[in-house]
Amino acid sequence: MNHNRAHRRAAVVAAALVTGLLATATPALADNPPGIASVGAANFVEDGDTSYIADLAQCAVDGTTYRSTIGKSDTGVKFGPGYSTCTTTVVDPEEETTSTRSEANGTLFELSALVSESGPRLKVGSWRSTCSATQGGTTAGWSISGLSGFTGLPAQIPANYVLPIKRGTTVLATATFSEITLPNPNDGSLDMNLLHIRFTPASGITGDVVLGHVACSPTP
Repeated sequence: MNHNRAHRRAAVVAAALVTGLLATATPALADNPPGIASVGAANFVEDGDTSYIADLAQCAVDGTTYRSTIGKSDTGVKFGPGYSTCTTTVVDPEEETTSTRSEANGTLFELSALVSESGPRLKVGSWRSTCSATQGGTTAGWSISGLSGFTGLPAQIPANYVLPIKRGTTVLATATFSEITLPNPNDGSLDMNLLHIRFTPASGITGDVVLGHVACSPTP
């Protein structure tokens, strides 16, 4: 396992090709939800046709705590089976303190929308993203495997790493790995997309695709 660390405000970020981790601290009034997770989503337009897949199997610690999907596809994009879990654990009954963990697991993703533009077919065999919270802060982690079409990934992948998806020298899309959003000022909560693909104007496609979205806030 390879790790790459960078300091940013009250956070410590670490990410790798196989796994990644992010931790925040010093909670206050949080901007993010108590805890959610979803397998993925897609919303893009090509030649006037919209391909849309709403958040797949989205769970919430204060709502439906388990959801699964047999997979879903639309023109140019496909998700295989996956599931999400959002759990709450009582840490101290007398003090009424809790911890939460929100996790999304997905398989067999394929994006073929760029093939018609002589771009690569992008595949991900499996992925997992997590967001855990205590009174002291939040921690996010991720893992991904079975990548195909993502040419030029480094051995170590830092948080918010942007990989250009090209046709020759033309950038058709960007793929952001471990896309982390921290509130400013930092309140201890976080939001992470394991993989966020955005199309560029050169592709003739508008919109984006997300794999493994999680968010959570420190527990009360």
